[in-house]
Amino acid sequence: MRPDDGVANFGKSPLGGNGGGVFFSMIPLREKIGYGFGDMASSMFWKVLSYYLPFFYSNIFGLEFNDAAMLFLVTRIWDAVSDPVMGTIADRTRTRWGKYRPYLLWVAAPFAICGVLVFTTPGWEYGAKLFWAYFTYILMMTVYTGINVPYGAMLGVITDDSNQKTVLSSYRMFFAYGGSFIALASWEPLSNFFANQVFGAPGQPDAAAGNQWAMICIASVCFVLFLCCFAFTKERIKSVSTVSVGNDLKALVVNAPWWLMIGAALCTNLFNTVRGSTVAYFFADIVAPGGAEVNLLLFGVQILFYSGLFLSVGEVANMVGVSLTVPITKVLGKKGTFIWVNFALVVLSIAFFFVPVNQVGFWIMLLLQIVISICTGIISPLIWSMYADVSDYAELKYNTASTGLIFSSSSMAQKFGSAFGGAAVMWILGMFGYVTNLGPGQVQPEQAINCLWWLMSWIPAIVAGVAMFVAAFYPLNTKRMREIEQQLRQVRINNGVESNV
Repeated sequence: MRPDDGVANFGKSPLGGNGGGVFFSMIPLREKIGYGFGDMASSMFWKVLSYYLPFFYSNIFGLEFNDAAMLFLVTRIWDAVSDPVMGTIADRTRTRWGKYRPYLLWVAAPFAICGVLVFTTPGWEYGAKLFWAYFTYILMMTVYTGINVPYGAMLGVITDDSNQKTVLSSYRMFFAYGGSFIALASWEPLSNFFANQVFGAPGQPDAAAGNQWAMICIASVCFVLFLCCFAFTKERIKSVSTVSVGNDLKALVVNAPWWLMIGAALCTNLFNTVRGSTVAYFFADIVAPGGAEVNLLLFGVQILFYSGLFLSVGEVANMVGVSLTVPITKVLGKKGTFIWVNFALVVLSIAFFFVPVNQVGFWIMLLLQIVISICTGIISPLIWSMYADVSDYAELKYNTASTGLIFSSSSMAQKFGSAFGGAAVMWILGMFGYVTNLGPGQVQPEQAINCLWWLMSWIPAIVAGVAMFVAAFYPLNTKRMREIEQQLRQVRINNGVESNV
């Protein structure tokens, strides 16, 4: 490869933070934005599927609750298992566009089409409709894996510089939260518009058509975003695995940094899932019991304080946290940032337990939600950047270019963690006597109220503390990654598969 090929410029860093002859790539702003478009599209779909598909299946499509629950369980298991399969396939893909990037082009249209099919309600008998739901949802999640796993693995081949991976991860997560906000804010207005104004009659909205056309709008945007991601990005690292799939898996099993990252990431996902799954219950039974209206007074203006405001403020705060990741990691390093941010989450979560339930307390709750969400926003891109470092470590130590397998197996573990976190909340609430259908004037038992407070405070604090403990053993600190970058770059040059730079 000629040293002047490609967009990026590599050279010895003049900056103190990357000194010592470490080579690095400066990724153009256009490419950072383009890479962010990929997760913006994925997150728009993921939030719609997570928040609105259950309601669609039960209230519009017409599935019984038990059938819908089994559908989600089966599909989630298949989705998790298919991740490493897709990662292995992508690792062994060879095209003129690279290994992972082509899937953005190939799968963008099927991704959009399957999304529309999932929100399509056929006028069939119940058994046929249930089959259609299984077929389209499993197909959707298979296609989602087919584009999302290679997209995530691209982080390991766009650049060989650890700091630039953190920058790209920050753009990725910033656009992901932005896409989530857009999708959640526009879904109901779009659905209502098509249901009432386009396809419905006066007083008779066509909810099925409304949901389908809302997804057509979202899917069209996602299709364009994926194509832009493909067009604006470039794979520069041309690493090739010289071992079999079996040896790739063996290398993964003995990869200690990967196991530590799995543990840390699982804790992060559990922290978010436990708090997020509890918010609606917390507001319904503690902040505004019995459906009471709670307002915050801001400069003489009353603002309704409800779970939607609490969560949406968190989304915006997440974006702020993402923007802080790069400058903080430049000072503390990735490992140090992860540990200190989780320490902050421990303190903030415990503080939440002592907040009073009154006007002053509501403002404190909102403030704590903002700061906690900024912290989780910092961690989100950090995790994926650290996975990319784990991939470089594996390539150097085990001579296996298994970026896709590492990212996909990590994604699989996190999906299992998310499923466990949501189920754990339900199980804990049931164990403490939570009542799902309270009558007029009734309130939750005291032990159930205490359980909600613990789910919003002490339990997340314990999880964040475990994440700190696990991360303390993570060996790939800033110094070690500089050494790995230098050694791996030389190995790639010697093997004739160095980056296209």
